[in-house]
Amino acid sequence: MELFSEIYSCYYQVLRHLLCSQDALTLPDIRRQICGEGFEESLLAIIPKLEDGSWNLFKKDGELYLSKLSSAFMTPLSALEKSYLKALLSDPRTGLFLSPEHTDSLNGMLTHIPPLWKPEQFYYYDRFLDGDPYEDETYKRNFRLLLQAQKNRRYVEIDYSAPHGNRLHHYYIPARLEYSVKNDKFRLLALKHSRDNKMRLEILNLSRIQSVRQTERTLASSVDLDSIIRASYYKEPLRLRIVNKRNALERAMLHFANYEKNTTKIDEDTYECLVYYNQNMETELLIEVMSFGPMLTVLGNEKFLNSLKARLKAQASA
Repeated sequence: MELFSEIYSCYYQVLRHLLCSQDALTLPDIRRQICGEGFEESLLAIIPKLEDGSWNLFKKDGELYLSKLSSAFMTPLSALEKSYLKALLSDPRTGLFLSPEHTDSLNGMLTHIPPLWKPEQFYYYDRFLDGDPYEDETYKRNFRLLLQAQKNRRYVEIDYSAPHGNRLHHYYIPARLEYSVKNDKFRLLALKHSRDNKMRLEILNLSRIQSVRQTERTLASSVDLDSIIRASYYKEPLRLRIVNKRNALERAMLHFANYEKNTTKIDEDTYECLVYYNQNMETELLIEVMSFGPMLTVLGNEKFLNSLKARLKAQASA
């Protein structure tokens, strides 16, 4: 295992909690904890390393796994980790999740630490240039209000400029904030009461939100936001085959990180990934699949395959 990796920081936290446990764990116990704290594909990365002993973190006693650590332990930040955090603070998107006071405090603690990279060192060749205005004060205020409302399951009043020019004004429940790498934009998955008083999912671009006002009304705990989001997906997910050459599996998990997915291992170097999406996500997902490379094959569904063929024919004839 690397000394530090920004990609696998979640895995380090999961393993830390497992290692701090003083109880013997079975493999199903470990799987449940990984699924609860990690990602869907975390099992593929962690379990084989524990089973074959290559990470050498547990003593195995029959079917039981015992931590090699005798008590809880502290993990102070290394110079590399501090440098990584300093680099993150230079990204204007990071400031959306932190108050100005928090940002100033962190920058003060890292004053003498050089950043691991600088934003100007990156060139994005496959990304639209009209990204969101992350440093605009109205945008930042709206983002933080939506994030707070999402955590508290609170209704908000949103004034929105639709793409066709209409001005919309509705009450929504912020369900999820998502980031599009291709568009360099955030979008809000929001729930709204329809005329039959059922919840309906809508997707709003944050840059088109003119104002946000929190209300005192909160959502009843009996409503399952994730179930409503899943109900908007097509019945058949996108089915991908990934050949794990040139680190393709890891790249695919990052590439499609903002989609709900389920990945299974077929054989030593082949994986199947099911990606769940709805109509609003289809065009962007299609572009992302086309840009990935030859290690990925689209197996289904039929609707997605037809859209892919049509787009490829259009490009070939252009």
